[in-house]
Amino acid sequence: MDSRVRDIIEKSGSVVFFGGAGVSTESNIPDFRSEKGLYKAMNEYGYPPEEMLSRSFFDGNTELFFDYYKKNLVYRDAMPNKAHIALAELEKQGKLTAVITQNIDGLHQKAGSRNVFELHGSVLRNRCMDCGSQYDLEYIMDEENCDNNVPRCKKCGGIVKPDVVLYGEPLDEEVITGAVNAISRADTLIVGGTSLVVYPAAGLINYFSGDELILINKSETSYDRRATLVINDFIGKVLGD
Repeated sequence: MDSRVRDIIEKSGSVVFFGGAGVSTESNIPDFRSEKGLYKAMNEYGYPPEEMLSRSFFDGNTELFFDYYKKNLVYRDAMPNKAHIALAELEKQGKLTAVITQNIDGLHQKAGSRNVFELHGSVLRNRCMDCGSQYDLEYIMDEENCDNNVPRCKKCGGIVKPDVVLYGEPLDEEVITGAVNAISRADTLIVGGTSLVVYPAAGLINYFSGDELILINKSETSYDRRATLVINDFIGKVLGD
């Protein structure tokens, strides 16, 4: 771990981590918002990813939504990287009180983190839109459970929707409340792998009133001037061994 970050953590009583897509890219999960992701979506589907991942597109083009979703947002072989593992260890040590993530891959929990607030949901949870029955990721990826790529409930035949917050859908109030409480109580906030431009999630940083704000991102953010420490590097490299 970067010695500057370690020193701050050692002096802190309550550390919270807020992370974005840059945390998962080091586990070989591409950022669909990147130029490469945009080009791929437009070239293959004729729509930008933000449109295909909207609730209106899901309702009106369900088959195409699932084709894009399964190919571009689900990475079953992805494993936690050095950042995930380091954060889980900090929680075990009693230093880290919460992880707040914009990612939907479940890698923080896979690494061992327990108190995780998933702002945009998770690909690992899926629910029938009609009867509410819950299914795991393997179920919706199994073609035997699908009709033209659309997963169907084995109980009532309804569409099984991923527990992922689509554009046009509100964030979960309980998750937001938990994240706000964690940030407002922290004396150190580490923000990593996010450019802090996706709202309302990025606005959560405004609830922080602690002593140390650490920003770790490959590029500059609009919040850099408010930070006590800015590191423009890979999050795994900074937090890892």
